[in-house]
Amino acid sequence: MTTLTTAPLAPLLAELFDDANVRSPAGDPAFADLVADHDRLMRSKTDYLAFYGRMKDLPLAVSRETGALLYMLARSRRAATIVEFGTSFGISTLHLAAALRDNGGGRLITTEFEPSKLVRAKANLAAGGLADLVEFREGDALRTLRADLPERIDLVLLDGAKALYPEILALLEPRLAPGALIVADNADYAPDYLARVRSPAHGYLSVPFGDEVELSMRLG
Repeated sequence: MTTLTTAPLAPLLAELFDDANVRSPAGDPAFADLVADHDRLMRSKTDYLAFYGRMKDLPLAVSRETGALLYMLARSRRAATIVEFGTSFGISTLHLAAALRDNGGGRLITTEFEPSKLVRAKANLAAGGLADLVEFREGDALRTLRADLPERIDLVLLDGAKALYPEILALLEPRLAPGALIVADNADYAPDYLARVRSPAHGYLSVPFGDEVELSMRLG
């Protein structure tokens, strides 16, 4: 029995995933222009605020499989400090916080620029009984993750604006513990990021994991 597989978290996650599956921008005519220009917008370093702002009412959640992977990685790493870029409604945050709870406690810093999403995420973390483990930061991550970071970071989830992955990694890199894990969702939209983490010369070992995730380890 784990926090992830028992109440109140398990039924909450089932409800949130079901809602995320129903509310996809691909089937909504209101987002037809964004869908048509999806690839360019996902790679843009200048249009991400407007792009994600348009989708502020959508969950944009990780998959069930990625959520389980996050929990498993954080448990097996015995992570005590985690940083998440891109909170959205907090589905991935719930998985990571559950791992911290089952590891005996810790600190999860998560950052989101859309205020209304943070309201939803905070409510979900409270409903899951995990809010005490999470520090929510509102604003652009290029600012919110520039200071007041843990001395040692055990695990990172990158799931915000894909074009910013290299910049966010650079902010966190000095604090990454040897063996720290970095999970980057939809990293195919961040070729500069992939070039960095796939080069052992830059201090990483990295492999694609499934269709959506790049899993990297900081070498000691």
